[in-house]
Amino acid sequence: MNDIVLEARGIVKRYGHVTAVAGADFDLRAGEILAVIGDNGAGKSSLIKVLSGDVVPDAGEVLLDGKPVHFKSPHDAQLAGIETVYQDLAMAPALDIATNLFLGREIRRKGPLGSVLRMLDVKEMRAQSRQQMDALGITTLQSITQPVDSLSGGQRQTVAVARAAAFGRRVVIMDEPTAALGVRESKGVLDLIRRIRDTGIPVVLISHDMPAVFEVADRIHIHRLGRRACVVRPGDHEMNEVVGIMTGALPPPAAAEAS
Repeated sequence: MNDIVLEARGIVKRYGHVTAVAGADFDLRAGEILAVIGDNGAGKSSLIKVLSGDVVPDAGEVLLDGKPVHFKSPHDAQLAGIETVYQDLAMAPALDIATNLFLGREIRRKGPLGSVLRMLDVKEMRAQSRQQMDALGITTLQSITQPVDSLSGGQRQTVAVARAAAFGRRVVIMDEPTAALGVRESKGVLDLIRRIRDTGIPVVLISHDMPAVFEVADRIHIHRLGRRACVVRPGDHEMNEVVGIMTGALPPPAAAEAS
């Protein structure tokens, strides 16, 4: 389909004698939230690492906007506009929110102050950070000058997601974004994921939180035994059916999108 943004075909990844991904397919469409679920050991994490550049596959191909890409590192994926929010959030707790948003991509001051003395343009980074927070409707942060270690778990997740949205021009991938969060903070993160989707950036949501998956996902990619078992729509299936397919207790439905 011509609305597919990120695609994978026949991905294989082996770790010694163990085949983690066994000819898996994947597709992410424009303007959607695609949940990726699977039992422990199903290979979904390895598949996502291939898509985010963290792992180089042994076979198969990845396509972005219909063109083959060959990511050798997460930096390659970032240059292509794919941002990933990992569970550890990859933040510097002692630094403020604005600095964390631009971590590794700092804006330097113009002229010799930036090019020679390598001084940062703190004012510009703070201005852009504020604009990003406003654009995503984030109101739970008092000030972008707050150090990250003063924030709650949900607020830290919000900063990490905002950073991904700021630089993820094509795709944002989120690994268990509601893990270890309370109900209220989880709702805030899910609302933020929807807002990112509504800006036109498709989102890949890896999650074991089935209520969250059914709340926000447009489609659900069910991964089993190293490959895609099927793709279903939440409105067409009950949660227990999806869990049954994921665990192998139920066969994939005939009407679902198969691998």
